[in-house]
Amino acid sequence: MSRQFVILTFLAISFAIPSWAGKTYTRDEAIKTALENSSDIKTAEEELVSANSQVKGGYGRAYPSVDLSATVTRIFGLDDVKNTTDITDAATTMGAEPFDAVVAGPALDGLINGMKAQGYRWQSKVDLTVTQVLYAAGQVGTGIDIAKSYKRLKEVNLDNTKATVRYDVEKAFNDLIVLDSTVAFTEASVAQVQEHTNYAKSAYESGLAGELDVIRAQLALDELQSKLESAKKGRVLARNNLLNTMGMPYDSEVEFQGELRNPEDNLPYPDTSMASVKKRRKELLMLEETENMMEKKIDISSAGYKPTVALIGGVGYKNNQNEFYKWDAPDWDKNINKYIALNVSMNLFNGMQTRENVVQSKSDLRNTQIQKETAERGFRMQIEACANTLADAETQLELKKRSVELAQKNLELTEAAYKVGKETQLNYLDATMSLRNAKLDYMNAVCNWNNAYNALLQATGEY
Repeated sequence: MSRQFVILTFLAISFAIPSWAGKTYTRDEAIKTALENSSDIKTAEEELVSANSQVKGGYGRAYPSVDLSATVTRIFGLDDVKNTTDITDAATTMGAEPFDAVVAGPALDGLINGMKAQGYRWQSKVDLTVTQVLYAAGQVGTGIDIAKSYKRLKEVNLDNTKATVRYDVEKAFNDLIVLDSTVAFTEASVAQVQEHTNYAKSAYESGLAGELDVIRAQLALDELQSKLESAKKGRVLARNNLLNTMGMPYDSEVEFQGELRNPEDNLPYPDTSMASVKKRRKELLMLEETENMMEKKIDISSAGYKPTVALIGGVGYKNNQNEFYKWDAPDWDKNINKYIALNVSMNLFNGMQTRENVVQSKSDLRNTQIQKETAERGFRMQIEACANTLADAETQLELKKRSVELAQKNLELTEAAYKVGKETQLNYLDATMSLRNAKLDYMNAVCNWNNAYNALLQATGEY
């Protein structure tokens, strides 16, 4: 049997998760489910919704503000106000000149009655005000720019979160492949060793083997069964970890079907040039947007040194009565106030708050710049570490592959010698177990290579 055929067969069979009854997920289906259910992604999506709302809110500051206010006041200790014609009556009674009785008297009575009206017990007022900010030292436009930068930051954060979830699912999926395949392969090995143990016992009873042969076979069987139980427990934890990463509850009926990426497929090596990495790494893009926000924040903090100009217009209805249920009909010329005003306001002194706000904003900008510089250096170290890990994984692959070939050759020679009586049954068992262990080591090496390759893709921003 060709050694290369043995390895390829092992890759095709042992690296696949077996499928049983119940819902079965492929790798792509598991990733899709995780993208739909992940709480991290849902949180990032809600943050993006909030960011979109902030952009709309920023544009709202450029529009006029319309305010409606209504006030009803009850003043105690006042008597009912009654309109009188005392001056007119007196002028008429005293025989005053017609002008005094007809014009001057009523005019004075109206003035007195108007003064009395200020003392009504119930005073009501309704105002409608429109305010349009004409100049606010760039705060409106700058606020919109900050909101847009924040929105872009959250968009990038959402993409980054999705990439992280995909990476976590793939890693958990790979780990489950190894454990599930280990269980299946160990179960087959247990069955094989059980046959050898039964054979050793029969041979011992017939005098063809010694007691030591039986003991050694039983010890090998016990060790395999212990490893099988440990692998089964690890598989349960790996399944639950994968389900949790997918945002799903525990379900014993759910199964997974998939294979590891074959290292011999000659996949392209990730682009590790820093110029390209800086364009792809989403964390760096997020820091750049944060830097833009901090720069604009300085402009807003500096706005305290400049005036604010606003145009204000309004109409108000005022009604005073002895009883709250009595209302005069609105009269445009009598009880409705109309006004328009141009307001200019500027702070002259606020305890150095504006100056300190500017200092704090500049400090925030510098902190962001430092984080960006640190992140770039960290990316270099991360890429170098991931590249070394991938190189080590490739070296281990070659070593483990060579071990499988040697173990396969040893088994073939031992089996041939055993069939002609030149080798013991226990040595044949040892050769079988050596091949099993070599294949499991190779499978773990392939899994490590897959994880190392994905880690380098993630470090370079290509994932």
